[in-house]
This record gives sequence, structure tokens and C-alpha cells, in this order.
Amino acid sequence: MEAHAPFQESRAGQVHLRRELEGLGYRVLLSEQTIQARIRELATEIEQDYLDRMPYFVGILKGAAPFMTDLIRHVDLPLRTDWMAISSYGSATKSSGVVRLLKDLDESVESQHVILVEDIVDSGRTLSYIMDLFRSRKVASLRVVSLLDRPDRREVEVHIDYIGFNIPDTFVVGYGMDYDQKYRNVPYIFSLTDIPKS
Repeated sequence: MEAHAPFQESRAGQVHLRRELEGLGYRVLLSEQTIQARIRELATEIEQDYLDRMPYFVGILKGAAPFMTDLIRHVDLPLRTDWMAISSYGSATKSSGVVRLLKDLDESVESQHVILVEDIVDSGRTLSYIMDLFRSRKVASLRVVSLLDRPDRREVEVHIDYIGFNIPDTFVVGYGMDYDQKYRNVPYIFSLTDIPKS
């Protein structure tokens, strides 16, 4: 894990963002360069596994949007994509345990080789719900790729086929992941230390 990542002060808004984050207390866990290097490795693994079939990537909004967008750019195969929106957090820092489907797929995935794309797996409840849903829709195969895995919070056992990074039990933000809908646009992943616990 990386202690800090330098801000590029020449970019508009960087100074303001740094001051806001310092007010909350933050620690960079994964730099932009580290994230992008691992994504290229994951894309290569997926490419090798799907040479004889077309993957159907399903990203889980909103957190997985940057990850899936970068991931599929490195997969040199014919592929299809779609998005789902699931809610289990709200504005809290821990999953509520209540899973709601907010946006369903735009088309049927029956007989497709689906790869679920998650930003992070912790309790496993959300992923378990989604996997059961896809199995009921008669997909040809189902695999999961998650940028982050936080196994210390696991409550429901789930299998993740491709894992970017294992992280400790800390609340992480950035690169698609938010705190109260903020900081999704930060290109690295960091933890917030001085936020209200819930």
C-alpha cells in the first residue's frame, strides 16, 4: 500500500481538493499508476480465458464505471456491455445489508457469457444477490471481476474469479467509489479517516 500520491498543482481544482481531503483525513492506498497496471493484467487474464467465446461485461453502477471503462479498453476481443444499478449503502460507510435493484439491464442475457464488473466486494450480500439474479436468467456462464476485495467484512461466501487488489477493513474512496456521492473522479484510491462512523 502506498502512503501518499502527489497532487498535480497545475491542474485546476487540485489545491481545493487537497485541502478538502486533508480536512477529512486521508491516506492514499493505491496510486493511479498501480491501478492502471493491474487493470491491464486483469484484461490479459480475461482475454486468455475468453478467446473462444464473446464476453458480456455487466458493470455495477455507479462505482464500477471507471473500472469497467478502463478494463474493456484493454480487452482485445469482440465483446458486449450493459449496466445495472444496485443500492446497499446510501450515504453510509458500511453496507446496509438491504439490496435494491435500481436499474436493470437493457436486454436479455440468456445464453451469454457474463462477466460481472464490481468496484469492491466486502460483505458479499450484494454480489450474492446479483449472481442469483443472473443464474435465474439462464446465462451460459458467469464470472466476477472486482477491482477490490475486502474479505474481512465478508458475511456471505462468494467466489470472485478476478481480483485486482485485496485491501484491509477500511473505508475506501476514489476511482469510482464515493463518500456521499463525492470523490468518484479522483483517479487513485484512498481511505478517509476522520469521517463519522455509521
